[in-house]
Amino acid sequence: MTIARFSSALPASLLVGSAFFLATPALAQHTSELGIGIGATNYKGELSPQLQWQNSRPALNIFYRYDVSAPVTLRGGFIIGGLRANDANVGGVTGGVSPLQGYRQTRMYGTVLEFSGIVEYNFLDYHLRQEQHRTRFTPYLFGGLAGYYVNTTTESQNVALQPNFNRSGGRAGISIPAGAGIKLAVSEHINLGLEMGVRKTFTDQLDHLGDQDPLYVNSHDQDWYYYSGISVSYTFYKILCPPTYKHNKRLLE
Repeated sequence: MTIARFSSALPASLLVGSAFFLATPALAQHTSELGIGIGATNYKGELSPQLQWQNSRPALNIFYRYDVSAPVTLRGGFIIGGLRANDANVGGVTGGVSPLQGYRQTRMYGTVLEFSGIVEYNFLDYHLRQEQHRTRFTPYLFGGLAGYYVNTTTESQNVALQPNFNRSGGRAGISIPAGAGIKLAVSEHINLGLEMGVRKTFTDQLDHLGDQDPLYVNSHDQDWYYYSGISVSYTFYKILCPPTYKHNKRLLE
């Protein structure tokens, strides 16, 4: 429910914020960033009805950012990380493992690859760094579109369920990334970042548990995956030449 409210509120926030910055003058320079991050990927689905931090697996993130205006940044990125979940981690109302999960005794593990195109909305003017030795930062929201490939293996310890539950294989699809983060410019070129984001998919088969007996699985909820991490990036600057000088380069002599 919280995720749904967040996802619906994000586009509205981006729209309102962008309207507020319509009067922002064009920058005298463009900046871009090349960065790398480490963090964790996670999963929510049949084997993890809520986000469970103990299921987090290591992940690597490589990205490129390009500013469009003071508030808006475009980002392309690649993420590779692990996925895992286990019925044994889902607690019951009175403690211990829930009865359904205790009967299924199923676990899932695998890998996710993602290529994404994302729009970031910066609440503060993060790009303009005219004052030297001044640390700049901004919180931001982001949303976009991503293509993913997930390869997972699902296994049940219940012999009666193994014929239908023991599966493995890959699946490609489209997801909707959304989330929030903070950027910190510690010098003219070096930046640090912290980000948390969700990925809404349009399938119930990341864990291969969507078409079994409805007594044992919920086929009405789609699967999600997450990425959270820290990053470091390097800023490149491009000075924009005014049209007067661009068309008459002798003025620069």
